[in-house]
This record gives sequence, structure tokens and C-alpha cells, in this order.
Amino acid sequence: MSKVTKEQYEFARARVEELLPFVNGNTPVTDKNMVELSLVSDVVEEYEIAHYPIEKPTIGVLIKNGLEEKGMTQKALASILEVSPSRVNDFIVGRAEPSLRIASQICYILNIPMDVVTDIYTDELKGKQILHDAI
Repeated sequence: MSKVTKEQYEFARARVEELLPFVNGNTPVTDKNMVELSLVSDVVEEYEIAHYPIEKPTIGVLIKNGLEEKGMTQKALASILEVSPSRVNDFIVGRAEPSLRIASQICYILNIPMDVVTDIYTDELKGKQILHDAI
């Protein structure tokens, strides 16, 4: 598909809103509304990927969101981890990164999937290796 213009995107978004009341989980994929919804959704998705990319969350964002979801304070997490509350704050604001051992404990405590954190660490290591190779 070619590049989607802002006007096409706006039209497609409006059309998605118009079509949503006419489809549900039981609507056949061959239904004209479902087919059109699929097509205009693709236009919206293409534009949003190009203009509003979603970046991977940082470990700090995962911790902050996990604390909020659990209704837990940084101090409570620090106590469980046996680190200082300022250390937990350092993780959240990005001044420091938890070791893989601490990160796995945080994942367990806050119900964060470990593979999400592993992906972040892997991407960071790849970036550091690329930087190292360039030097």
C-alpha cells in the first residue's frame, strides 16, 4: 500500500467509528461491513505506525506501572528487595538499572512478564555491542 495521507487517515478513522456498531465477534468475515472495517483499519494502522510509533517501555516505566497496578509504594518494594527506596527510585527514573537478579525479583513481585524485561535487556545489549563495534 502507498503512503497514507493525513486526510485519508482522518477519513478512515471516522469510517471505523461509523462501522463499529455494525460488527461484533459473531459477524462473518465476508460481511460487507466487516470487510470495509478491515480495509479502513489497515489504513489507520499504517498511518499510526508511521506517525505515532509506540516505543518499547523502559524498565523504569514497567516498575512504575507495576507499582501503580499493585497499589504498592517504592518504599514497600525496596523493603522486599532489601535495597534502599532511593535505589528503587533510581531504577524508575533511569539513573540505574537493576541487576538481572533484582529485575527478576521485581518481575515476580509486580507480575511483570520476565520475557518483556529480557527483551529490553537484550535490545540494550545489542545497542551497546553495536556502539562497541563502532569504536
